[in-house]
Amino acid sequence: MKYVLALDQGTTSSRALIFDQTGQIVGVSQREFDQIFPESGWVEHNADEIWESQYAVAKEAIRKAGLSASDISAIGITNQRETTVVWDRNSGDPICNAIVWQDRRTAGYCDQLKAQGLEAEFRQRTGLVVDAYFSGTKVRWILENVEGARERAEDGSLAFGTIDSWLVWKLTEGALHITDVSNASRTLMYNIHDLQWDETLLEVLSVPSSMLPDVRQSSEVYGSTASGLFEADIPIAGIAGDQQSALFGQLCTQPGMVKNTYGTGCFMLVNTGADPVASHNNLLTTIAWQLDGETTYALEGSVFIGGAVVQWLRDGLGLIQDSGEVEALAGSVEGSDGVYLVPAFTGLGAPHWDPYARGTIVGLTRGSSAAHLARAALESIAFQSADLVHSMEADSGVPVRELRVDGGAAANNLLMQFQADLLGVPVVRPTVLETTALGAAYLAGLGVGVWPNTSALAEQWQVDRRFDPSMDRGEVDRLVVGWNRALQRARGWLTPDS
Repeated sequence: MKYVLALDQGTTSSRALIFDQTGQIVGVSQREFDQIFPESGWVEHNADEIWESQYAVAKEAIRKAGLSASDISAIGITNQRETTVVWDRNSGDPICNAIVWQDRRTAGYCDQLKAQGLEAEFRQRTGLVVDAYFSGTKVRWILENVEGARERAEDGSLAFGTIDSWLVWKLTEGALHITDVSNASRTLMYNIHDLQWDETLLEVLSVPSSMLPDVRQSSEVYGSTASGLFEADIPIAGIAGDQQSALFGQLCTQPGMVKNTYGTGCFMLVNTGADPVASHNNLLTTIAWQLDGETTYALEGSVFIGGAVVQWLRDGLGLIQDSGEVEALAGSVEGSDGVYLVPAFTGLGAPHWDPYARGTIVGLTRGSSAAHLARAALESIAFQSADLVHSMEADSGVPVRELRVDGGAAANNLLMQFQADLLGVPVVRPTVLETTALGAAYLAGLGVGVWPNTSALAEQWQVDRRFDPSMDRGEVDRLVVGWNRALQRARGWLTPDS
């Protein structure tokens, strides 16, 4: 039996999982790390703490599996995307805390870029919207605000990387400064058509090209861990950003295949094949992965509030004591009885992109109960996800034939059935829900020959449960009309100056 170690470096914790040749988990370890909030809207991480926690759980996962480092065929890395680290090439020390993807400090600068009419240029070259979410404006902020950073960057002393780059640098003790195409495509600095760093955009952002990592495929042997880190040197052979890795872990390897991750928010990606598809519905065009010299693209949409609406029912309203109770409460009634909840607590994401929308509940009567509200909350997750599917179909011109699902809320059978009913296509939940880590393991395993090709991987993908649509289409249409009316009530609730 061969084994692959997946390093799953997330926003709140570092995890390590060991998969065997059949794609089953044989060892896992997790450690949380500090979230740093220096000012309102700022979110930072200590990059050294990320490395230390990731290294610790990697060793612990190997121990828990009863293995040694010599049993590990390869390491695959998947990571929180867009989070930005700048470090000194000589000392290897970060020059400041990592700026996290959630951080909004560069929003004003993004507004300036838009006012200069540059958004279309960025969108055409990178597939992204101009937003503080992405790495490029964060790098510029560091160069402008950390003392001496600009000068050190200009003389070649500083390195930039997303979290994957930082981990590879530490794993190889500075021998490799690399990233993969999926992470590069989230920086606002990488041309997804030419597959190289874009000199025009680097000049706009005032980021020296000497800071940037080499861009590699998502699956290939990049190098090995430095001697002494583990009992044996381990090849590093796979890298992908977390959502792209989940798409690969779900084996969505053909155009038109879609996955949705139901977490705090929802992230949906559709494989669009060898060609980048420009979105006309406010989705992001991104690189999914690159294998054997072939680049695969995807469209991506995000729902801001997914499973978080259940947390609100628990923590904000006290309707349930534990998130797991919501399915039973919602299932105690046959429907929401005309109640709609639009969870626009922080505005609406794709495809609406309305920062001025706010949470709204409509359709209440004296007969409305906690169960109806719980039902409406779960249904809101499915309504928002269905909106993304319809946008993706409109952009890609490829009808969705099934939706593969993962994430914590994918365990909710009532939600999954309602999702299938809304879409009119099967919703398929795999046996292994750790698809983000599994994708990284698959990419690394392909790189060293643990698996010969993606066809062999597809044979491993196992269905836990398939939810087939059963609701009358006339009833679905009636529900969707109500949802769209509720959306209109929620949109534009605030004004720009309120």
